[in-house]
Amino acid sequence: MDDGYLEAVVGAVIATVVVVLLVTALVVIRYMFRHKGSYLTNEAKGTEFAETADAALRKDPALKDAMDRKEYFV
Repeated sequence: MDDGYLEAVVGAVIATVVVVLLVTALVVIRYMFRHKGSYLTNEAKGTEFAETADAALRKDPALKDAMDRKEYFV
């Protein structure tokens, strides 16, 4: 009476589990390679040796125009 139905169900379940594990492993590996922990900053070059933050920003040419004018806060 058993036509191999039980073996087919067990095989399908095992195959599904294997496929899910493979897809999960691929997603985890891809995530690990894409998120290495390195990042880029937009800090001015050469500011790591400045005595204070103000001294470092005074040398930045992009901020030179903004520092020339005075602003008063009331």
